[in-house]
Amino acid sequence: MPRIRSVATVPALNRRTLLAATGAVSLSAGIGLALRPQSPAHAATAAQAPVADSVAHNEGQLATAGPKGPAALAPYTRGTTLGSVATPRSGSTGYRRLGDGAGWKRVVRDELAAARTGRADRRTALAAFVQLTDLHLIDAQHPLRLEYLRSQNKSAWRPQEALTVAGAVSLIERVNSLHGAPATGTPLHFVMTTGDNTDNNSKTELEWFLKVMSGGRITPNSGDPRHYEGVQASNLKTYWQPDAALRDADKQLGFPRIQGFLAAAIREVRSPGLKLPWYSTVGNHDALPLGCYGSRGDSYLTEFAVGGKKLMSLGSAEATTLAKTIKNGSSPKGAAFRDLLRAHAREMRSVTPDEKRAPFTPAEYVRAHLDPAYTGPGPIGHGYSSANLSAGTQYYTFRIAEDVIGVSLDTTDPGGHYEGSIGTAQLRWLEKTLRENADSYVIVFSHHTSKTMRNTHADPAHPAEARHGGGEVVSLLARFSNTLAWVNGHTHKNEIIPHAASGNRSFWEICTASHVDFPQLARVIELVDNKDGTLSLFTTLIESAAPHATDFSDLTQTGLAALCRELSFNAPGARTDLSGTSRDRNTELILKKG
Repeated sequence: MPRIRSVATVPALNRRTLLAATGAVSLSAGIGLALRPQSPAHAATAAQAPVADSVAHNEGQLATAGPKGPAALAPYTRGTTLGSVATPRSGSTGYRRLGDGAGWKRVVRDELAAARTGRADRRTALAAFVQLTDLHLIDAQHPLRLEYLRSQNKSAWRPQEALTVAGAVSLIERVNSLHGAPATGTPLHFVMTTGDNTDNNSKTELEWFLKVMSGGRITPNSGDPRHYEGVQASNLKTYWQPDAALRDADKQLGFPRIQGFLAAAIREVRSPGLKLPWYSTVGNHDALPLGCYGSRGDSYLTEFAVGGKKLMSLGSAEATTLAKTIKNGSSPKGAAFRDLLRAHAREMRSVTPDEKRAPFTPAEYVRAHLDPAYTGPGPIGHGYSSANLSAGTQYYTFRIAEDVIGVSLDTTDPGGHYEGSIGTAQLRWLEKTLRENADSYVIVFSHHTSKTMRNTHADPAHPAEARHGGGEVVSLLARFSNTLAWVNGHTHKNEIIPHAASGNRSFWEICTASHVDFPQLARVIELVDNKDGTLSLFTTLIESAAPHATDFSDLTQTGLAALCRELSFNAPGARTDLSGTSRDRNTELILKKG
């Protein structure tokens, strides 16, 4: 395949206008360019070939291109929440069992542009991809975990946490089973995961995540290779003790006793890996220990993470104080947490030390993505490149299709706290990227939402650099008519927000629920040209491939994935609004063409 010039060197001609006039389809340069294969079957096996550094100077791979236009399969509902959704069985009380429920209908949203009749017969598909977010692959035995905050907040610990790997693999199986994009039938281009891929910023979890995505065998266990040593084997009533006869707090609410649960939870899991190219965006739980403590924080926390002691119980008053400290960000490097651990050293339980539980640095995160062992279907680095290592950054761009680029932001704050922001250098880079690619549509990806970018802690590596919040990012994106969508996660809730600006400079913000809390969803997003002066973004939610109904005697990999979903539905204190309204789920979002 010939090397192709960077977008920045193409003569001044609007690519979108040219394509609209000619209907042409050609190969484009970009990092991990994800163009449409010739058929849905071809999408899973399309050959990959290296391409030139382009928009973000990254190293990537290129999928074989084929003709545009809707496929014969479109539209379809099977395997999506348009067809069926996990729903509580009628008449169930206490611990509620799940079963098959009616699907969620598609809602047309026209706040930013009018929906014109006949568009379904005119439209042309431009891009289609899957968003995963907030997988939170959890080392449930990690010494730093804050399970004991449950003494003041029931939702601080989840009964499904030991099953997150099985649940994530089942989600990969669902994505692999899709026969294309549900609204148009066009083959899917790629998968993007928008952060919090890990939970404790732990090397064990990072390895599990990369194997889940690219394929491999995962043993979701740390410490003692033979036994589970976490809170669910503690005989403490605060936590669900699945194997024990103890009538713990959760069993009093109807949770079952499942003998053999913990042995099954730490057994080897096999992931087929995604059949599509995939990209990665960083979240606060990937960048910071516990998702909130500055990356250059107290060294005691690193030592404690790999050590042989674990605190499993804490009084409600102290738990409340620690929770407030985390929420307020008043101890961003973890000094208050360190002091609490030291004060309770004599109450800790012994666990098996494990060096693999150590936190990873941003450079180690990027380097792990570049490891050939985790390339899978590509691209190399999954968006990250040697340029990111050299510059110490975790943001990049990639070309999605001939006239669409993706921009992945790093909204985590190295100074600490779970809310986000970006530095001045990244904000200027984003503006430059939007300006230099004015002839391409732009879809922006990040972990944090516009509403959760309010963090003002300085970056220890750049203490003089200002930090910028969600409002400034919205204002910047709204200045460019080629911005179509900002896709993110973090809140664990489905929410779709219209951002209106003057002229045709409007875009949609699409926030998708997590895969750790119920309803455990991912989202397919499709971009189409309606050939009437408008574009449509179709959003379709999907669940994992695990059956909705569970069998407590089924402790296979699939059975555990189904149980992971049902436990998340029943988790005490879990929020009930995370699926959002019908306007935040399966939608058609109309936009005027810029």
